[in-house]
Amino acid sequence: MHRRSLLTLPLVALATPAIAQAAPLRFAVGPFQPTAGDTRRAFAPFFAHVAAALGRPHELAVTTDWAGIAVALGSGQTDCAWMGPWGYVLARARARAEALATVLYEGRPTYHAIIIGRPDLPIARFPEDARGMSISFADAGSTSGWLIPHHWFLTRGIEPRSFFRYRDGASHAANVISVASGQVDLATDFDRNLAAMMAAGRVREGQVKVVWRSDPLPNDALAVRRDLDPGLKAAIAQAALAIGDADAPRIMPPNYTGWLPATAETYAPIEAAGRALGRLSTT
Repeated sequence: MHRRSLLTLPLVALATPAIAQAAPLRFAVGPFQPTAGDTRRAFAPFFAHVAAALGRPHELAVTTDWAGIAVALGSGQTDCAWMGPWGYVLARARARAEALATVLYEGRPTYHAIIIGRPDLPIARFPEDARGMSISFADAGSTSGWLIPHHWFLTRGIEPRSFFRYRDGASHAANVISVASGQVDLATDFDRNLAAMMAAGRVREGQVKVVWRSDPLPNDALAVRRDLDPGLKAAIAQAALAIGDADAPRIMPPNYTGWLPATAETYAPIEAAGRALGRLSTT
């Protein structure tokens, strides 16, 4: 990934000479908010908290697409990343990245992929009644915006590129706006994003309707590169897992309430979907 696709923050200035001389921790976060600036503002306090807990300066990069963060972690540009489930699975498969924790959103470790549509669409049965409609998928690194909807259609013998008037590569925010403004009939998204955009006034209730919802999916991962020092991995995990309900409002983005340890099985459903679609090796 080209370095210009990462937006970096200046090093955090810390008081003691010992800390100032330490190598900065290189953090990254995916495009969870409508703009890179929104993402930085929402997620910077968490990374600053972790760095402070470890007594280290840090840098924060915001990737401009979902696949980009997997590349950054796998190539060694990043030590630790807050990333979507599919991005993490890609990074684990290609570069043996390791998930330390799974984030909680309003106390829950799961979320849902959704497909939204214009409220006036005559859809009684989905997807049967939506054949030939225009649809916008997110980029191929997105769990809810690409992987899971594609896998769901595959299980029903449907190829989206021929069943719909298909396009992909959009951000989640752009997908929502495209449906709300009537530019497309349907688009992929995830429930947390749609709720956040409505809360922020970017889209109003009644401008879109949900026509499909996935089974529960594991939330985002806090992941590290495979060759990071084991003691540093443990310290990062401890700092994240120690965040409780009382601390979360000042440390975490809105509605995120803490972390749970990630296990080998946490992201198995995402891995299975990737293999079914031929995006991961079956060996």
